[in-house]
Amino acid sequence: MNDDLQAADDGLAHGPDPNSSFHKLGKGMVAFLRATLGFEPEVMREASDRLADAETTASADRRKAQLDSNVYRSAIYPLGSEFALCHAQSQLMSAVVAVLNESLTEGIRGFYKLRKAFVTLNTILDAENKYMRSISGESLPSNRSVDSLRSTRSAAQPVNGAPGGLGDQSAPPGKHEEPLLDTVRQNEAKAAAAANAKAEDRDSTRDEDDDADDDFYDADEYYDEKQKTEEYTGHIEIDGVVKDLAKSSMESNITINDQDLPPAKTLPPNHQILNHDPDSDVFSNPIDVFIHSGANLCFGLLLVMISMIPPAFGKLLLIIGFHGDRDRGLRLLWQASKFHNINGAMAGLTLLGFYHAVVGFADILPDLSATDSSNVQGYPKQRCEALLQDMRTRHPKSQLWILEEARMQAMNRRLSTALSILESSSKNKSPLKQVEALNMFEKGLNAMYIHDYALCAESFIECVKLNNWSHALYYYIAGAAHVEAYRHCAPPDPDREMHAEKATEYLRLAPKYAGKKKFMARQLPFDVFVTRKVKKWEHRCDQWGLSFIDVVGVSPLEEMILFWNGYRRMDDAQLRTSLDNLAWSDNPNPNSTWKKEESDERAVLAVLRATTLRHLGRWDEAVEVLRKDVLAVDKAQLKGGLRDDWTAPVAHYEMGAVCWMRRRERGSGTKIEGGNSTNGGGGVGKGKTEEEWVKECEGWIEKAAKWESYELDARVGLKVATAQDTLKKWREGVS
Repeated sequence: MNDDLQAADDGLAHGPDPNSSFHKLGKGMVAFLRATLGFEPEVMREASDRLADAETTASADRRKAQLDSNVYRSAIYPLGSEFALCHAQSQLMSAVVAVLNESLTEGIRGFYKLRKAFVTLNTILDAENKYMRSISGESLPSNRSVDSLRSTRSAAQPVNGAPGGLGDQSAPPGKHEEPLLDTVRQNEAKAAAAANAKAEDRDSTRDEDDDADDDFYDADEYYDEKQKTEEYTGHIEIDGVVKDLAKSSMESNITINDQDLPPAKTLPPNHQILNHDPDSDVFSNPIDVFIHSGANLCFGLLLVMISMIPPAFGKLLLIIGFHGDRDRGLRLLWQASKFHNINGAMAGLTLLGFYHAVVGFADILPDLSATDSSNVQGYPKQRCEALLQDMRTRHPKSQLWILEEARMQAMNRRLSTALSILESSSKNKSPLKQVEALNMFEKGLNAMYIHDYALCAESFIECVKLNNWSHALYYYIAGAAHVEAYRHCAPPDPDREMHAEKATEYLRLAPKYAGKKKFMARQLPFDVFVTRKVKKWEHRCDQWGLSFIDVVGVSPLEEMILFWNGYRRMDDAQLRTSLDNLAWSDNPNPNSTWKKEESDERAVLAVLRATTLRHLGRWDEAVEVLRKDVLAVDKAQLKGGLRDDWTAPVAHYEMGAVCWMRRRERGSGTKIEGGNSTNGGGGVGKGKTEEEWVKECEGWIEKAAKWESYELDARVGLKVATAQDTLKKWREGVS
């Protein structure tokens, strides 16, 4: 976590037992970090091989530990839990690598592995809940059935003592559990004695089925009465119902009903959740620390990942077999981040990445409570600041934390500061080329948001040299930046011709690199988008008899800003600059071709303009633009051929976002997140109650969620899925 993966590799190769489950897991994690930071195919293959080796070794060591009377016996976890965790961590990382693989078959196998990892991790956390019940003097419930793989979305419990002192301030760190310590010690002794007796009993019946008493097992053993196949055949069984996934594509829309997934389970109450601080006596043994922090990291990551699956990929829920739970997953990650080990560092990196990338990409988010410092929904600014400071102290040499600091500044609409941080970090380059590429990509995005066209183009051309993930996207954004610079140059300006040549060169070059990378056997969404856009402009060149630069329609750079949600990061001055850029399109003086534009191009302008107006708080204008130029247009005119078919569903999302922002509007000039209200009117939302605004918002979001397949639907679907989660939480809060 100090950007020195080579030193980590060397250290793991020369330990006292370099072939142990822990060493192999470490080697797999090093390769996993390299793979997920850069997406290079050869690195991903190496990661896959290492993780498979770690998975095999951990499985064997777990079985040995369950039969060894000399191994460490935890008062909290069953025998062999440390190896079960190694096995689950290997499966989880292997699943991520498989999903990033270009093969659809490997991707499906990866999602199936997530289900298997869930079983193990769920068992470990169940053991923690039982332990907490035992020390609180409550009777233990019967074991939770592994059939119940679906996690609940009900409100989880608060995490005490967040990093940096945020959280429960009622007692000093590590002291809030002191009244329980005497009971803990007594029950630890009782649990150890019970474990010894259990081990002796197991030893005496080794001739019987060893797995009968195992607390952990491979998930495929759950189907012990079914015929197993060496290869995954496209069938998934959930509660006795076999689903055939082989005959349909992963991207097709399906409806997932509650009966398709196992029933939900209620989360344990707060006193049954092990959320103690690292200095608690409960964690006196480092093996318990490893298990607890690792299980919280992995299970939390798993729940958050699954909760973000957009509606267009609903079929994946059938493979995985359970729903995600964003709230609970985030709380588990915050708990893991307290611990000063690799699990804590990875949890911290995951949390910051989630809040700055996923939350930063969304608009419809929960309100932050002014009194609840343990809140994990929305963007908990103070907690993130404290976490980032803690991580930079633990790992001062890593450029990853500097990248997250820049993203944090951008989230707070301080783009110039974010750019300065990235510029400074480039002088002390990370030894990891992948991290350098991430910094350069972020630099290019921020330059795009502040309308620094030269820096934007320069940064994305540099990305071509540093990373091979999507050269088509890099060239396209660089060309789009030159288009905008061209439009800002008056005809006598000598740079005008240069920008026209660069824009034409890069935009026509972009499709040549499309399709070289695939995700689950599909072209990357932006590669498909770029190819169609350039074809559309080439067709207009022939149709209108004009040069390439003069047939490019509504600002392609502003379009990219929309898809990366850059408007949310802009201050008011930068938003007004975007409005000026968009005004070029329907101004007949500089743009004589506007009268030739079809409905889909006019809809693109309307959506971009409405989104900018929404972030400025000019909601009435935003709604008027959307209703006139998108919602009132026949759907058939907005799809098919080379048309931009994403405008109608995005317009529905934007209408929902306006409703969500207006639900707390009270009079003129009310400041809320996402902009300043300049609309008049009294009461809540100009005559509407908050309930009425939320109900209308739900209607728009539901329509967007159920929309037919369209370009970049998975990307827009992330925003829609977050909106659905937010609205569900709001309903739970008022019910």
